[in-house]
Amino acid sequence: MTHSMTSLSVTVNLVAQVRNRRNLGYPSVTRAAEICLQAGAAGITIHPRPDERHIRAHDVTDLAALMQAWPDREFNIEGNPTQNLMDFVRAVRPHQCTFVPDSESQPTSDHGWDLSAPTGHADRLRPLIAEARALGVRVSLFMDADPAAMALAQAIGADRVELYTEPYAVAWGTPRQAEVVAQFAAAARAAQAAGLGINAGHDLSRANLGDFLRGVPGVQEVSIGHALMSDALELGYAATVRAYLDCMAGWCLLLF
Repeated sequence: MTHSMTSLSVTVNLVAQVRNRRNLGYPSVTRAAEICLQAGAAGITIHPRPDERHIRAHDVTDLAALMQAWPDREFNIEGNPTQNLMDFVRAVRPHQCTFVPDSESQPTSDHGWDLSAPTGHADRLRPLIAEARALGVRVSLFMDADPAAMALAQAIGADRVELYTEPYAVAWGTPRQAEVVAQFAAAARAAQAAGLGINAGHDLSRANLGDFLRGVPGVQEVSIGHALMSDALELGYAATVRAYLDCMAGWCLLLF
């Protein structure tokens, strides 16, 4: 079974984080994105956090300009829409925005949205989703693999969900792997039943990606950053992107 319909979006936050350690302007975020696109990546993902710990405001506009030369590829901007995300969505109108529930101080995304009524998140997100969609931007909600939550995401207007995959990555290669894959598969089927598209991301790697795609139906896009950039330190951007595409095609070589 192959997954040629699953798109690879490369997250380039880590390139910006390395650049920001010195005031030298390199490595170049746009050059990294360009090489990944040339190698076959279907899109570029960024998460411009309010503290600019990695992606900065100028990176958003620089990458938006770069993507104009790649009309068949997609630009995805992640962030909390109650912080700075919507400013970028309004300014550059990416193909997709991914709403994540991160606090400003959170080191990395570590949970999905809780859309149950007591939290009030659904009521706050509904008009923001509507605004983004009115701008022609597809909206994906970062969600835990809870089948019951998928209909809630659809009810407030989301186009897709991005399944938060760290629990899968932690379970991969352990006796719990099959159980966790089954949970993600159930969530994916519930998303499909609700009419939602399915993305996935967080701690997916060249080692665990193939098993995830074989076990979870209907995944349209994976966004991968940390593991891919870690591989790129050894293999280079282009070779790494091609290696991940090979994994997604069903024949992943796990050894360097």
